[in-house]
Amino acid sequence: MVGYSQMMTFKETDMARNCFLAGMFFLATIVGGCVERQLTIKTVPAGGVVMLNDEEIGEAPATVSFEWYGDYNVRISKAGYETLTTHRKLERPWHDRFPLDFFASVWPGMIRDKYEWTFDLKPYQEPSREQLIERATQLKQQATQ
Repeated sequence: MVGYSQMMTFKETDMARNCFLAGMFFLATIVGGCVERQLTIKTVPAGGVVMLNDEEIGEAPATVSFEWYGDYNVRISKAGYETLTTHRKLERPWHDRFPLDFFASVWPGMIRDKYEWTFDLKPYQEPSREQLIERATQLKQQATQ
């Protein structure tokens, strides 16, 4: 049979263990790491002005931090080159999927997601007179229909 003093010891041990676990959980959430997400956009040739979702982020190579994954609209312009308008998709990595995303947010270290996109710019070629007339005729026909 367990005596009264021994029961207090068990309760105190149980309480100490619970306080330790609560303290560790609190500490993990306070000093937990974070996820650093960066996207670098390069152009060939370098120096194109990069717009990401209609916001200018600078001349290529341009690096920007981001908060979410998904579709991004990209527009790049440079004097003497055709303006490039496209979109790209950033896929979520394994550590950003449920339920692992919680553990990534309380991981004691830093998780770095770095992505790099490279776009080739085509030299601008002025259309010939015949091409301009043909395009004007097409637009006129579309407008009168």
